[in-house]
Amino acid sequence: MTPVARMRNVVLDCPDPRQLAEFYAHLLGGTVEGDEGEDWVTLHAPGGLRLCFQEAPGHRPPNWPQAGAGSQQIHLDLDVGPAVQDIERAQERALALGAKPLDVDDDNGSRDFRVYADPAGHPFCLCRIDEG
Repeated sequence: MTPVARMRNVVLDCPDPRQLAEFYAHLLGGTVEGDEGEDWVTLHAPGGLRLCFQEAPGHRPPNWPQAGAGSQQIHLDLDVGPAVQDIERAQERALALGAKPLDVDDDNGSRDFRVYADPAGHPFCLCRIDEG
C-alpha cells in the first residue's frame, strides 16, 4: 500500500509547553527546541521522534479512564526494559520528575504496564519490553 503521508509530530496541548517538553526530555532523552514563554516547543527525541507541545489557554487534562464526560484523548506507551526492576526504576524517576500515578497495580509483575499522568494530565504508560 502506498502511504498518503508520513508522521511528522505528535502534538500535546498543555498550559506550559517548555515545562512539559523538559519533563519528556528527562523521560525519553533528546533536546528541547523553544524558549520559556513560547507557545510551541519541540522535543527532538532519540530515533527521530518529534514530540511537540502547544500552549492551550484553559487546558483541561484528559479524563482517565474514559468514564463519564470527556476521554483520555491520547496516551503514549513508553518502553523501559524487560524486567520488573526496570519498570520500578523508571517509575521512581517518572514520579520524581512530576508524574502522577493513575494505575500502577501491575499484579506483582504479571501486567506489563503501569499508567501515569504527565504534569499537564496526559496519560502515559511505562511498559516492559516483550523479550519474545
